[in-house]
Amino acid sequence: MLFFAAISYGFIGYIPPVEELENPINKFASQIISSDDKLLGTWSYTKQNRIFVNYDKIPQDLVDALIATEDIRFRNHSGIDAKAVLRAIVKRMLLQQASAGGGSTITQQLAKQLYTEKPATSFFERVCQKPIEWVIAVKLERYYTKDEIITLYLNYFDFLNNAVGIKTAANTYFGKEPQSLNLEECATLVGMCKNPSYFNPVRNNGRCKERRNVVLDQMIKAGYLSKVDGEAAKQRPLVLNFHRVDHKEGEATYFREYLRSILMAKRPDVRDYRSWQKQKYYEDSIAWEQDPLYGWCNKHQKKNGENYNIYTDGLKIYTTINSRMQRYAEEAVYEHVARYLQPHFFAEKKGRSTAPFTNALSQENVKAILYRNMRLSDRYHEMKEAGASEKEIIRAFHTKHEMTVFTYHGDIDTIMTPMDSIRYYKHFLRAGFMSMDPHTGYVKAYVGGLDYAHFQYDMAMVGRRQVGSTIKPFLYSLAMENNFSPCDLAPNSQHTYMVNGVPWTPRNSSHTREGQMVTLKWGLAQSNNWISAYLMSKLNPHSFVRLLHTFGIRNKDIVASPALCLGPCDITVGEMVSAYTAFANKGIRVSPMFVTRIEDNEGNVIAKFQPQMNEVISEESAYKMLVMMRAVINEGTGMRLRFRYHFNADIAGKTGTTNKNSDAWFMGVTPRLVSGCWAGGEDRDIHFDSMYYGQGASMALPIWAIYMKKVYADPRLGYSQDEKFSLPDGFDPCKDSFGDLNQWGTGDYENGIDDIFE
Repeated sequence: MLFFAAISYGFIGYIPPVEELENPINKFASQIISSDDKLLGTWSYTKQNRIFVNYDKIPQDLVDALIATEDIRFRNHSGIDAKAVLRAIVKRMLLQQASAGGGSTITQQLAKQLYTEKPATSFFERVCQKPIEWVIAVKLERYYTKDEIITLYLNYFDFLNNAVGIKTAANTYFGKEPQSLNLEECATLVGMCKNPSYFNPVRNNGRCKERRNVVLDQMIKAGYLSKVDGEAAKQRPLVLNFHRVDHKEGEATYFREYLRSILMAKRPDVRDYRSWQKQKYYEDSIAWEQDPLYGWCNKHQKKNGENYNIYTDGLKIYTTINSRMQRYAEEAVYEHVARYLQPHFFAEKKGRSTAPFTNALSQENVKAILYRNMRLSDRYHEMKEAGASEKEIIRAFHTKHEMTVFTYHGDIDTIMTPMDSIRYYKHFLRAGFMSMDPHTGYVKAYVGGLDYAHFQYDMAMVGRRQVGSTIKPFLYSLAMENNFSPCDLAPNSQHTYMVNGVPWTPRNSSHTREGQMVTLKWGLAQSNNWISAYLMSKLNPHSFVRLLHTFGIRNKDIVASPALCLGPCDITVGEMVSAYTAFANKGIRVSPMFVTRIEDNEGNVIAKFQPQMNEVISEESAYKMLVMMRAVINEGTGMRLRFRYHFNADIAGKTGTTNKNSDAWFMGVTPRLVSGCWAGGEDRDIHFDSMYYGQGASMALPIWAIYMKKVYADPRLGYSQDEKFSLPDGFDPCKDSFGDLNQWGTGDYENGIDDIFE
């Protein structure tokens, strides 16, 4: 009695405090939930990837199987089963019978899982641990009902393969929620409780099936199952629907990682950023001050004064992502880039000594790029830290090794040098896509790339690329704000402009209507560089930069230059999509909204988020822009949406292609969705040399088209091609036009009107 009293009061071993016993599981995986209540994924530390499930969501077969197999007198004892202990002592210790059975109750096993950090490595250590487990088990029985103990046990047990807890295990092994498990599946999971590694159904299906049948026999013996039903269940095969829980797999992987990074972000400190990360420090500093979601965990505290932690606090993060639209976006990116563009890219580069880079580069250029990437790799830094010389590292990078590499048909084992692997992975084209509601800011779909496990750089909200002609609607917006109209005329001819004292002569890919006077609407529809340059010459480049920042573009290094009208600046897909919401939202830009609310592990709402908006252009200017951007789709560079993809919806948009096809863009605007896409290579020198495949209308526009086809085809989403932009009745886009008819000629002006406004 003195011995157990000493344990109970903590003089011998570790006994957790009462408060901890009252709430022994306070560390659960946080859940990312879609707007249509689908679980997108979880965040957790490796051994704590569990999601709590209440007793009423646990099937009775699972409870019966657990009691019948692990602790038949569970309902009758108070934490310790004296009969089982006595049997174990006599048979195992005195008679040395290996099959004597264990003496641990379910409550004792729970105590061991909760409070034994280091498993016993010897018989003596195990004997010392047992009395402590008994004391904890008795205390657990005092604080919890039998049903609660069963619930805690099943929520805490590690079923292997990163499946901790019954909810994650049911999903990992059978692709189901716990309440949907059938009899054989319940018996399989309970069978694993004896030794998850030994009875691993993935590696040892036959052995696991035998153990499952033992559990079924125990259920028959205990009276939970009839012999007929039990024998029938034993004859059925053990069928799995296995998919490992991994943050690198599943839906919305890039989105989940981006959300994780901003929720857990700390207050930016310039000392934590490298010299080449000035832009990121600038962005993060603004986000910390202006974005309630950025750094949320480090801005808010729990009742105990600690900051929230997404890995341990069991939060429920309710996002704006729609699971179906997310799936359609991922399918669209994969279908066009992986299945269509990638084979053509391989074919174009096949046999070229500079592949995957453009043929315009020399061998020395390619070598320099590859060596630069070598020095950025983890392998290089690890060897440097280990004391290897530059010569030794280069030799290692040119030594062949066995390795597994990615293909779209599955990973393959091969032998190649690390330098060759760098070059190999650069053959794969990349893409970024985002879709959001222009009125609420709700981000409906977010695709940062094609395969997060192999290409983790996020091209939706992190990666910046030159935007090319997709910047032109912002330039035209500035013109509309300065009393221009879509009907104003400009000379469609090449001119030379002075940029910082240096002559600049923009080129044009098309010479249609060269030398004529054309309307601004025609100029935007055809993405005419000469018209954009002319318009820029009539406006102030500094005003243009200010407007871009108002549109939500956070690149602090944008140069106020006439050449800015052709889009040489780097911008993210997310910034572009957010900026384009102003055109569908009467001149008001809405910031991307990723989360609507956050709940704690008890279901209390601890945070709510509202859309953030700012007016960037007038309502009238927004209407004028819609008129011009519709012309892009109806008669300009986006016409293939009509003749190839057969959309009849009201669509505004803009294509974009940078020099030498390095970056391909398409921005598409409908009355209730704004979506944008970028496609290209990892480096700017990785691109199609052919305009046929390399332009924005070929690389990016089809992704938007495939996505919207799927969205419109799903009636549950509520989007229709019959929806129209809400322009005022009798709106005249040519109102306040100040085109000089005497100077430019009445005939040209009237022909322009006839061509555009039928």
